[in-house]
Amino acid sequence: MILELDCGNSLIKWRVLQAAGGDVVAQGTSVSIAELLDVLAGSSVSSITRARLVSVRSDVETAELCSRLSGAFQIDVQQAAPSPQLGGVANGYFDYSRLGLDRWLAIVGAFQMKPGPALVFDLGTAITVDLVDGNGAHLGGYICPGASLLRQQLHSHTRRISYAMEDAATARSTYAPGRSTVEAVERGCHLMLRSFVSAQIQQASTYLGADFAIYSTGGDAALIADIARVQYVPDLVFRGLAIACP
Repeated sequence: MILELDCGNSLIKWRVLQAAGGDVVAQGTSVSIAELLDVLAGSSVSSITRARLVSVRSDVETAELCSRLSGAFQIDVQQAAPSPQLGGVANGYFDYSRLGLDRWLAIVGAFQMKPGPALVFDLGTAITVDLVDGNGAHLGGYICPGASLLRQQLHSHTRRISYAMEDAATARSTYAPGRSTVEAVERGCHLMLRSFVSAQIQQASTYLGADFAIYSTGGDAALIADIARVQYVPDLVFRGLAIACP
């Protein structure tokens, strides 16, 4: 079995694959490495013989993750590293090592799905947008706050904005003008996010031409699932990880 991990700012996304065939036998999210190890210990997953990960956490946190995994399963852990070129894609940053690894792997994963011009959205704690042309040249991208960060900023810096988070999901059931604080904030933040995505799609034709693929991934990708032409690929980063750590 192969254990794959995407260690983001807030959560550790993971899945276990069969070594032969690559079928997913287990998957989930954990808030810590300790929770992940507990979940795996209590699952029906058979022996894990390999592990590979991508991490946007600090070097110290990432080293601890690798050490805990190695100790628990008696295996070496492959770690994705920055590269100027991978899977037919040329890194577009002036300093290729500064491009976030999760972004890089999502771009590579998207291009490998269908080589050609593409716009790639990753909607998590932050929203990242990346453009890659038909020749595999990464043209750069954009980073802005995600829905949770927008909400947190309003809660932190506006004295009279406060509500229970359990009311948030109900408030997002429509985009009609809010008639309570929770409705106004939740709908406002999500409309801002969707407007940003729509603007990026409209602008992308300037750089990619009229015919380009649009991919989305990340925890908040459902918020843009109904926008025309957007293809949701939940394992986009994992697809790139398999290329970086074959």
